[in-house]
Amino acid sequence: MSASGAVFTLQEQFSQAIEALSIPYRVDNDRTLVEAFPVIAVAYSGGLDSSVLLHLASAFAREQGVRLLAFHIHHGISANADQWQAHCRAQSERVDVQFDTRNVTLAAKDKSGVEEAARLARYQALGQLCREHGASLLLTAHHLDDQAETVLLQMLRGSGVAGISGMDGANKAAELLGDAGLLMARPLLGASRGELEQYAQQEQVSFVEDESNSDTRYARNALRHKVMPVLAEFFPGFQERFARAAGHAQAAQRLLTVLATQDLAACLEGEYLSVPALRRLDPERVDNLLRHWLGLRGLRMPSSAWLFELRTQLLDAKYDAQLCVTHPDCHVRRYRDRVFLTPRRPPFDENTGPQPFTWRGEDKLHFPQFSGSLFFDVADTGFNAAWLRGQSLSVCLRSGGERVRLAWNRPAKSLKYHFQNMDIPAWERPYLPLVFAQEQILYAAGIGMDCHAQPKPGEEGEEGEEGDGPRIALRWQADLG
Repeated sequence: MSASGAVFTLQEQFSQAIEALSIPYRVDNDRTLVEAFPVIAVAYSGGLDSSVLLHLASAFAREQGVRLLAFHIHHGISANADQWQAHCRAQSERVDVQFDTRNVTLAAKDKSGVEEAARLARYQALGQLCREHGASLLLTAHHLDDQAETVLLQMLRGSGVAGISGMDGANKAAELLGDAGLLMARPLLGASRGELEQYAQQEQVSFVEDESNSDTRYARNALRHKVMPVLAEFFPGFQERFARAAGHAQAAQRLLTVLATQDLAACLEGEYLSVPALRRLDPERVDNLLRHWLGLRGLRMPSSAWLFELRTQLLDAKYDAQLCVTHPDCHVRRYRDRVFLTPRRPPFDENTGPQPFTWRGEDKLHFPQFSGSLFFDVADTGFNAAWLRGQSLSVCLRSGGERVRLAWNRPAKSLKYHFQNMDIPAWERPYLPLVFAQEQILYAAGIGMDCHAQPKPGEEGEEGEEGDGPRIALRWQADLG
């Protein structure tokens, strides 16, 4: 609704939502909407909601000169899946929208159930299709009633502030879509299911009915068919109030994130958390910090009970206790008043051989064989970038006898000496690889860079003078997922 009280049509709501999304991409150089989003994709299931979305998007794309794509994911769950796929192809052709589809096979059903398995497979496939076609914006048909259902469902699950925040109007979901640059938007989030139904009837939009939507064994369907009608009877317009509550929760979550960022900065020592620093925080702030820390590493959010147990053990265990708490995606360990996140993985095979590689300027390189990534950070000290590009490099495990010299005014010492001197836990040492240039060690994970391939202070090194180009510092980070 406008300031004058005028009610916007569904097409106007859609257009305004897309225009608003493009603003951050257009401010600097006055780019047009087409330049901001030259290729837009619609997640198109063939149901009422996505069919209305496609109809609105196709009209908008023609008006703006945007290339529009419709992506359909075939799960193979329903006996009618082939018919739905054919329907979506035909309707896309009818509105002159390029169509593509992907058949997915659901992974083994775990506790998350078929709903969650289908959701994860769908978004992974949608992200892949967007990358293949160069789409930078993916539209989904979530609406006001979906938002209300999401908030209520999360409340019934006992979720915290993040859960009851519901869905954002737009966000980047790198873990879900497999692409950190892809923006996912919900331009119909302010429209009710009733508005979509009315639009479909007026515009004669053709859609299919998924028989599983009436199966109340699924939690969301049970809410939709059994609970929401009762709420509507006694609390008309409850969807808008739920949406407002979600907005308040989103604002609260942003404040919690700011606080967690500040607390993490105060408690973080390199890659580890300081237990004495954690003890200075209230229990609620420790929990908030731990959730944030896990989230930054792409790990699943733990339950409140698990988090309580973790906090209790981290803060109450004796100083010399080598604590290990198992998370579904990693281990959380405490060693000498430091908290580590470590992978859940078996020991490396003794026969794991060196892995040769060439650096071509990447920010990082992933080495699955060694369960981690090597980062190449621009820094004041390190290896000359041009020299490093020309080396035959390799990553390998320690075999015994290796020595690292961290500075020209200090002698070379064995890895065992450095591990003990730097207080690196014994359980972490077998997973810390070495980086070589031919026979010369450049870097030992957990210890640092050897000085031999770097110039002496004030002198020219073999790889060139200090001003020849940027310096690259090596850094290792273990996989956790």
